[in-house]
Amino acid sequence: MSTNFAIIGGDLRIIKLAKMLADEGNTVYTFGLEKAEELKGHENIVFTEKLSKAIPEDVEIVIGPIPFSSNGVNINAPFSNNEISIRELVHYLNAKILIAGSIMPEVYNMANDEYVEIIDIMKREELAVLNTISTAEGTIEIAIANTNKIIHGSKVLILGFGRIGKVLARKMAGLSAKVTCAARKDEDLAWIRAYGHNETNINTLSDNLGEFDIIINTVPHLILNKERLQYVKEDCLLIDLASNPGGIDKKEVKERNLKLIWALALPGKVAPVTTAEFIKDTIYNILKEVYKK
Repeated sequence: MSTNFAIIGGDLRIIKLAKMLADEGNTVYTFGLEKAEELKGHENIVFTEKLSKAIPEDVEIVIGPIPFSSNGVNINAPFSNNEISIRELVHYLNAKILIAGSIMPEVYNMANDEYVEIIDIMKREELAVLNTISTAEGTIEIAIANTNKIIHGSKVLILGFGRIGKVLARKMAGLSAKVTCAARKDEDLAWIRAYGHNETNINTLSDNLGEFDIIINTVPHLILNKERLQYVKEDCLLIDLASNPGGIDKKEVKERNLKLIWALALPGKVAPVTTAEFIKDTIYNILKEVYKK
């Protein structure tokens, strides 16, 4: 059964998503994607010149960017010449469902006045799990490109053993890296050992940091502070996967002239097509739940 979608703003992942939805027979109204050349000429994709025209009465679902906004004022729309304010978008969403990613609390407050249901797709477990695959592969790509050693035999420390840590550790081990994972909970430390990796407690990290060639942080709060960074060897590659402010002291890294790659939003950068497929499948799951389709 086909559905009418509106897609407002977004990056390359959202462009790929729009094409996939249209290819499957859905009608897709767009605004804020006028630079997306690959969408032009598709019979099921409607380009609109006004935001109000992009969300007609027969649209059931409105899809926004991932992440939704970078400044809290306008939505992310890198393929548009227009600035699309969050407040204006919410105003036109009356009685619709908005699906977007990493939505700030203020948007929910605005939506309450407009009878809008908001679903943050980044909080969906199935998408979070699938995104770890491209995040892990993207991290390995960064490691290979930014070190003068092969991964095989390199000593790799992964800070955190959540979704990303688990998948990344397994893939690094598959490349014959010597993987150590750091966590706080005894349960996580037991699982690290069960997976066959070396384990260490994050709370006791200190001079042992000096043995690693690559250190990858997945924890969304400061782990490698000024005190701990003094033990990291000069040629160690640091990769921070955590969102702002990250888990590695950026100022201290600069002062010590260490090499740090802050790798944010890797799924959309390294695998936009695959990520779009994951997003599409998640949206269809949401439709089944909401409309029993």
